Amino acid sequence: MRHIMFITGSRGEYGYIRPILNIIKNRPDIKYSIVATNLHLLPNFGSSINFFEADGLKVSHEIYMAMDGRTATSMSKSLGIFLTSITDILHNEKPDIVLISGDRGEQLMAAIAAAHMNIIVAHIQAGEVSGNIDGLTRHAIARYAHIHFASNEDAYQRLIKSGEQPFRVHKVGAPQLDDFLLNKIASKKEVIDYFHINENEPIMLLVQHPVTEQCDKAYEQMSITLKALSRFKYQTIQIYPNNDAGSTSIQEAFNSLRGPWLKIERSVSRELYAGLMKIASVIIGNSSSGILEAPCFELPAINIGRRQEGRLQGKNVINVDYDEESIYNAINLALSAEFKAGLKGIKNPYGDGLSSERIVNILSGIVIDEKLLYKKLTF
Repeated sequence: MRHIMFITGSRGEYGYIRPILNIIKNRPDIKYSIVATNLHLLPNFGSSINFFEADGLKVSHEIYMAMDGRTATSMSKSLGIFLTSITDILHNEKPDIVLISGDRGEQLMAAIAAAHMNIIVAHIQAGEVSGNIDGLTRHAIARYAHIHFASNEDAYQRLIKSGEQPFRVHKVGAPQLDDFLLNKIASKKEVIDYFHINENEPIMLLVQHPVTEQCDKAYEQMSITLKALSRFKYQTIQIYPNNDAGSTSIQEAFNSLRGPWLKIERSVSRELYAGLMKIASVIIGNSSSGILEAPCFELPAINIGRRQEGRLQGKNVINVDYDEESIYNAINLALSAEFKAGLKGIKNPYGDGLSSERIVNILSGIVIDEKLLYKKLTF
């Protein structure tokens, strides 16, 4: 029986692995274990650890790693804590494959530990580009990963050009889209009742994270976005940011500038989040949701700043800098009938709803031998 260990530290990563786990839990030939850490265990960020139990998934290990402070220094020290802890778990569990996702620091720590312990590392969302430290982390993971799951041709080619052997790279799509594209989402009524939405008015979805290299500007950046939104005063649902450096400043900004039009949620389930995206008028901020997931719902996305810089985008995305007038004008454009009409029938460049099945077939069938374990760069 093949043992696959999943590492997850955030809501976004859970979205990556959830549809894969839902397939694997019914496979008698595969054993899974889940290591949950970071944001999942923090009540201030919604305790998303509860999502696993609700989905009938058992968490094998909980690693508390997040030091208080929300600074670059506390982030770095927190990663050191996780590296030490995950090493012990890998030693005791001895999985065949460690499956990691995306571009977060704890994923890199897991890749480093597993690779040094001669355990196969597989990486979801490999080869993509983003504009801050997460982008560097994603490509550092590539050097340690033995199996790469690319979401599109752009990411596939980048991995090949960066020196990865072609047999390691698999173009499978983005698994976090599978549930959305297969319509496994909350109903309109469930969303309206949960968020207390007036469906006859525009619905704004706000998801803005700190940018690590600009953490000293996080308060100002959040304030600029909120000031632009306050000029509309449309009902706005804001999802809590991650806990990177600058997160506390973002929370201070929306607590000081919030009006009756702003509703804040620490964390929501994948079904509710998808259902909200389906009926929202626009998503605003710097989350990858606007780029990866919003096209599934023909949802306009205002992408602010450099956090997603260089990432493959659909025509639903409007890019602006942190400037109140620019954000205000971009929202007006996104809400216009002409712009929305142009999104009818758009194709999501990140997936087709079958990515998880492809990933599970590769993980279960791939031969684990010296060829797979011992990497050679092609340059």
